[in-house]
Amino acid sequence: MKTRAKKVKTTADAETAMKSKREPSKKSKSKPKPSSSAKHQHRHKPKKPPTAFFFFLEDFRKTYQQENPTVKAMRDIGKACGEKWKTMSFEEKVSYYDKATEKRAEFEKDIAAYIKREESGEFSDESDDFE
Repeated sequence: MKTRAKKVKTTADAETAMKSKREPSKKSKSKPKPSSSAKHQHRHKPKKPPTAFFFFLEDFRKTYQQENPTVKAMRDIGKACGEKWKTMSFEEKVSYYDKATEKRAEFEKDIAAYIKREESGEFSDESDDFE
């Protein structure tokens, strides 16, 4: 019967194994931050409009706080709002979807104008003031 020889680790092997366990990986999980000039470059860019749920949240928050003045935590209000949104029928949600669609159309128009002005170089002169 053959026996397998156990592999004996040297102290150098053990030390490198321990170091690799202690050291965090060198990969960065966060996204690189935009430079300050990039922030200034996009300050004229229109913001995306809220979704239908956020229009509902705005209305729901007002009524919920009037009905439940003791509840102050946004977490609790958000949970109640999410549950209500899930139980609502499509017909009840239509008004919020209409608002969101109108705002989205305005945003699309504004972003098209922004892109047109950006391509023409309208914003490039203003960014020099901040550097």
